[in-house]
Amino acid sequence: MAISSISLCYLSLLLIVIGNVGNATVFTLQNQCSYTLWPGTLSGNGAATLGDGGFTLVPGASVQFQAPPGWSGRFWARTGCTFDESGSGKCITGDCGGTLNCVGGGAPPSVKALGGYGDCQYAGCVTDLNSNCPAELRVLDSGSTVACKSACAAFNAPEFCCTADHATPQTCSPTQYSVMFKNACPTAYSYAYDDASSTCTCTGADYLITFCPNGSG
Repeated sequence: MAISSISLCYLSLLLIVIGNVGNATVFTLQNQCSYTLWPGTLSGNGAATLGDGGFTLVPGASVQFQAPPGWSGRFWARTGCTFDESGSGKCITGDCGGTLNCVGGGAPPSVKALGGYGDCQYAGCVTDLNSNCPAELRVLDSGSTVACKSACAAFNAPEFCCTADHATPQTCSPTQYSVMFKNACPTAYSYAYDDASSTCTCTGADYLITFCPNGSG
């Protein structure tokens, strides 16, 4: 179980979960925010597309998906979305290529293991990153900060994206931005090579994924 880089805001953290190889895993997604979300889902190994790749989740609602044995994939929240009857449109945060049903593109919640054994720690970020987001990372809508980009998304430079001559753990180190995010969300991935402090293995569990776990937003 791992949460990858903080790409947009605490609602849009990319979540990668490896399902239990021996048994089906149940994922429960619940929206405790005061506004509608459009969660996106991606399968990492083609085993199944949960929730058709994306769906609407109104405040207070929850939904469950059963993933087959060996499934791996991603869940994240999208906000400020508008889609037409064909599913075409866009989101202010977490957009996956202008479509309701994500089929290969993702963006960068709080996850709790239910049962299971091993390193089944609570993994999540309950800090509102928008309030302390540096100006150069802010995503604005009508003058208000609605999301906080990763440095990679903002600058698209190798030293922030861990690409090109910075594509190894030895050549890509934490930056001032990733350290800021790490301090705010210790169990979340803050940059590409944050495995040591942000990866855990939990076997035989189901998972509860909560958006706005403290009821904020």
